[in-house]
Amino acid sequence: MSNGRSRVLVASTVGAVALSLLVLAAPQRAQQSQGESGQGSGPTAPGPKQAQPTGGAAVYAKYCAQCHGADGKGRGTASPLLMPAPRDFTSGKYQIRSTATGNLPTNDDIKNVILRGIPGTAMPGFKEVTSVTDEMDGLVAHLQSFSPKFQNAKPPELVAIPKDPGYNAEQLDAARKVYTSIGCAKCHGDEGRGDGPSAPTLKDDWGQQIRPADLSRPWTFNGGGRREDIFRSISTGLNGTPMAGFSSALTEEQRWQLVDFITNLAGGKTEEAPYASLVVAKKVDGELDVAQGAKLFEGAEPALFALLGQIVQPGRDFQPATIAVETRAVYNADEVALLVTWHDIQADTHGNNGPDFELPEQEDHPGLAPAVSGSGQAPTTTDDDPFAEAAPASDDPFAEAATAPASPPAAASDAAASDDPFAEEGAGTAGGAEGAAAATEGGAGQFSDAVAVQFPRQLTDGVRRPYFIFGDPQDPVELWFVDLANPGKAELWEGKGSADLQPGEGETPAVRASFSKGEWSVILKRSRNAGRGVAFPDDTFVPVAFSVWDGFHGERGNRRALSAWYNLYVPPAETPSPWLAMAKAAGVVLVVELLIIALVRRRARRRAAVGAPAGARAA
Repeated sequence: MSNGRSRVLVASTVGAVALSLLVLAAPQRAQQSQGESGQGSGPTAPGPKQAQPTGGAAVYAKYCAQCHGADGKGRGTASPLLMPAPRDFTSGKYQIRSTATGNLPTNDDIKNVILRGIPGTAMPGFKEVTSVTDEMDGLVAHLQSFSPKFQNAKPPELVAIPKDPGYNAEQLDAARKVYTSIGCAKCHGDEGRGDGPSAPTLKDDWGQQIRPADLSRPWTFNGGGRREDIFRSISTGLNGTPMAGFSSALTEEQRWQLVDFITNLAGGKTEEAPYASLVVAKKVDGELDVAQGAKLFEGAEPALFALLGQIVQPGRDFQPATIAVETRAVYNADEVALLVTWHDIQADTHGNNGPDFELPEQEDHPGLAPAVSGSGQAPTTTDDDPFAEAAPASDDPFAEAATAPASPPAAASDAAASDDPFAEEGAGTAGGAEGAAAATEGGAGQFSDAVAVQFPRQLTDGVRRPYFIFGDPQDPVELWFVDLANPGKAELWEGKGSADLQPGEGETPAVRASFSKGEWSVILKRSRNAGRGVAFPDDTFVPVAFSVWDGFHGERGNRRALSAWYNLYVPPAETPSPWLAMAKAAGVVLVVELLIIALVRRRARRRAAVGAPAGARAA
């Protein structure tokens, strides 16, 4: 969870997204309604006057029904565009609670979710909305009225949340054993990146595909990123999802050990996202050899850049699969190289991808047709209702029948292998041995994973930059694009907007890519001054932006995660000695002092001459 200012910004952003959802979805619903009534656009007889809701019902109608539906079933106007889907209040299943697994939430639990929102979803916090906070009790009562489970319900069983004992690095080995023994890696992966063998198959109780949490990004957790929040989620589980509660299976100490494990994965910070706006390149002596892999970037400071879904133009992606990229940069006198990494549920190296791929209208407006499934194919069903109830899932979240076959276990020697993700590459393999296994078991998808690094075609003075979505006619951009179905080849594109993407002219970057332990690593290298396109002079801030396509979720073309403009700084190749500057400053001061002394003495002589007796002057 971020600080107060960030929460306000997120709430404002989500509010804008929700407005966009309504603008997009309303026309199609109106068109469908006309078609169903058979009366086209002609006049209709007025219906009976409806009573206006009051109290909590009025607040719900104004702020909640657009996503959750007037009947609370999670089928509001905007719901086809949201992932994860809005909560179905009629089920009585609430993820974020202080109560035991399977229990109803307390009133305070519901209030806290309304006030704080749910990170990683379209649910904003309403702490600053007075009309909501003033009617909080009525709104909670209205939400509870949707489910008969709240009627005459017994007090739920509370789960105690003890005081945080604080981070203990000495417990990490024990924490790793707990993490492995209870099967966390099956969903979250060995390094907690959400890439476990069962991750692509996970669904909630309504049959909706869901993503396991990336444990290295706890600020995105549904229940909050505070250590107490993480302890609570581990203890209570998330009702309606495969995430079980472990308050009975694990001791209090073991649960805090898991919190320490997650804290360590996040680099020590769990509440605030450590996002940057600048990556500083590190000078390297000698050749920039991409064959060195991650070793080439040793000592280069990483910068984590936030990604958001592209929702401005057709091909919108309201819930992108990738939320951040981490970047390092190095340079020498002639070349510059970037290492771009991000987390992925699996390596999708079948099919193809491109920045100019077009999406059919029904995918930009999912309510018009069945949505595309994770592999890029339409779901095989005879039911036209996208909200049709799925077969109930197994009560055991780790049931073998509900999971895809696990990846072959790594050889014993792999445990002691280098941390360099490029060390595991296999000849002719798209993403190394692990990437090949994941892609094969996931099936030959229609779309592959891809990444693009974007620069202005030409650097300009001032703050003007090209339009961040593939540039504009006045200020085109240069794209270094890599389709990870063919990771040994980069493509150069020139963009003057999404509708005007053409193969670029100039030097194509060298590339090397690998997938290991739920993370893509892509190296791109090019001359600092290639004659055409962007240049990287000394002591210059070069605007840079990123796009990532996740083939598993059908992302291609304008449907993707993208960033705003950030900066890549290339320091001077030779830093001038501070002694020279100090010597110059001292010299200037000395000259000024001598001039002042000379001036004072001259004025003193003149005064002395004027005040002397006439005889003395004549003499």
